[in-house]
Amino acid sequence: MQPNILFITADQWRGDCLSHGGHPMVKTPHLDALAKEGVSFRRHYANCVPCAPSRASIHTGMYLQNHRSGTNQTPLDRRHTNWALELRKAGYDPVLLGYTDTVPDPRNHAPDDPMLANWEGVLPGLKAELDMNTDPGTWYEYCKTKGYDVPKARPMLYALRGSGPEWEEGAEAPKPLAISKDDNDTAYLFNRTMDYISDQSRPWAVHLSIMRPHPPWIASEPYNAMYDPMDVPPFARKETAAEEGKQHPWLAHQLGRKIYHAPVNEKSLRRHKAVYYGLMTEVDHHMGRLMEFLKASDLLDNTLVVFVSDHGEQMGDHWLRGKCGYFDGSYHVPLIIRDPRKAADKTRGTQINSFTENVDLMPTLLAHAGVEVPVQCDGHDLSPFIETGTAPTHWRSEAHWEFDFRNPADDHAEQDLGLSLHQCVMNIIRDEKFKYVHFAGLPPLLFDLEADPGEFNNLAEDPAYQGVLLKYAQKMLSWRMTHDEQTLTHYAITPEGLKERAAPRYPLFSGA
Repeated sequence: MQPNILFITADQWRGDCLSHGGHPMVKTPHLDALAKEGVSFRRHYANCVPCAPSRASIHTGMYLQNHRSGTNQTPLDRRHTNWALELRKAGYDPVLLGYTDTVPDPRNHAPDDPMLANWEGVLPGLKAELDMNTDPGTWYEYCKTKGYDVPKARPMLYALRGSGPEWEEGAEAPKPLAISKDDNDTAYLFNRTMDYISDQSRPWAVHLSIMRPHPPWIASEPYNAMYDPMDVPPFARKETAAEEGKQHPWLAHQLGRKIYHAPVNEKSLRRHKAVYYGLMTEVDHHMGRLMEFLKASDLLDNTLVVFVSDHGEQMGDHWLRGKCGYFDGSYHVPLIIRDPRKAADKTRGTQINSFTENVDLMPTLLAHAGVEVPVQCDGHDLSPFIETGTAPTHWRSEAHWEFDFRNPADDHAEQDLGLSLHQCVMNIIRDEKFKYVHFAGLPPLLFDLEADPGEFNNLAEDPAYQGVLLKYAQKMLSWRMTHDEQTLTHYAITPEGLKERAAPRYPLFSGA
């Protein structure tokens, strides 16, 4: 019998924000329980940001350098397969509840197709059981039937609040969402997911894509007031944004953009952080409901459960908000996998400290379902960790990610930094000891993460570290060369006909 697959993505959840991972404030008891029944990957990283590029890597198993969907507006090439298409070939009917932020390939559509005006499309291969993105669709109609005074602009439903002062203006707690905890977007999405699963009579594959804790940072009661803004952990930053920007020209440029500059008002920033935590605890509450539902329905023992985030959040660190650049806050994300097989019993409750990446998710999902992993995948099946608790031979000793900050509709970065459109990119390699950041047209960065975990001291121009800089530049080059797109590279036309020899594309390992 085919296993059920429950593939859950949260949006913008930092990897350090789990209570079983040692966070000093945020409470995630149900995710902690899931980790005790499965495996928690403590050094798991997104491969790119923001949402659409990161999800392209998640769904195709490919690095950005290969899928090339670099921004939230960049189409995903139709020639790439994905986990949903591959599961569909194997007899599943994969469904989506939430969103995938997949930009459609324009070559599949007429020039006047309305789909080309929306970057929040659905991943090919997924049937949208509930398409719930910036335009909340059926949730909006649901709230109308419940008697809420909904705004005319449907996306504003996510930020619907009543009158009165905000916390930094004297209120006792951050202003709550004007929709109850039983009717808000998170509750609605989980409820619809359980309704769908209840109706299934054959093995199913569900992609539950949760918006929270993505902004707007406005939570329903009681989650709006669950954490005191005055008690949140301090922000990792220099004394001023101007001082912070001296680290690198790109950082100075980014801090000059209002959308990424964290609020200067300290109380406002503290409120954001407190509500961010509240939204996480709310998602955790519903994760507990979902797991209890699966147990009560006798489904859990045949269901692979994967919980991950597309990317992290700066949340004031380095005076930034959102997701961008090279700092760990934007890329380190949670990953918990509960494998129901007997083969996974001896590792339950294990925390894995090897470096894993979002490109590993597609191979893991397919391998669990007994489906061959396509040669396009840059990632690798995580089953060996789940079965043995240890890394397989040749496992990577670094995490890798990319950030494409080009914008075809806005040339500010090019003008500010003296770059061409195609030079607005950076590549990052990060291991236990060092982080190296390579720009196409700007100076590099090098951080000693053991001595400087906050990433404040750039050593790239320090004469004592030139050997280290060269070593990591070479690692970066080797990684990119090894992971160039390989659709046809394992074929050869010979006098005897077509020959094929696919081979594993091992990640870099120590000494490479």
